Amino acid sequence: MDATLARKWMEAAAAAIAAGADRLTRLDSAIGDGDHGANLNRGFTAVVATLEKAPPESVSEVLVKAGTTLISRVGGASGPLYGSALRAAGKALPATSEVQPPDLAVALRAGLEAVRKLGGAAPGDKTLVDAYAPALDAFEEAVAGGADLSGAAGAAARAARVGAEATVPLQARKGRASYLGERSIGHQDPGAVSTSLIFEALAEVA
Repeated sequence: MDATLARKWMEAAAAAIAAGADRLTRLDSAIGDGDHGANLNRGFTAVVATLEKAPPESVSEVLVKAGTTLISRVGGASGPLYGSALRAAGKALPATSEVQPPDLAVALRAGLEAVRKLGGAAPGDKTLVDAYAPALDAFEEAVAGGADLSGAAGAAARAARVGAEATVPLQARKGRASYLGERSIGHQDPGAVSTSLIFEALAEVA
């Protein structure tokens, strides 16, 4: 992956979130504040604009800039969570013009750790971690087996989608949805869905 491909990933993620914004809002209206779709759409629109204004020369810089933009432009919990993930991932990468799948695996692991440190969520808590963790596991497994970026990203996207779907029967233990207790059961977590969209965007461009 080079900086151009990393930008295409952010652009594809922005397009996917824009297309899914209404769905994300409906999901969030059931168990949260109802602003997840609108907030992320605004944030990723700003990410694309930022990257167009001053195109970074490394994948590391693309992700750090994207994360910083999300933190500064998105309200609620999603800005800090997604922004911290991207910033941590970017900082974990070498400042070279191109990075390899094993480098990205390390970066994605750093992103998940940042999310878990900030939000305190674990798999099974009905959060974005339920899509991110299996996606990362699949990416790492594929890379360890010799897969290229396309193969690893495809495996991650499929695992993220399954992980997001698996949040439906869970009871939320973190975030605003946790206030609903058992009433959160039966609803898909919007953060897991948007995380799935971001991994699917990576698979689309890889």
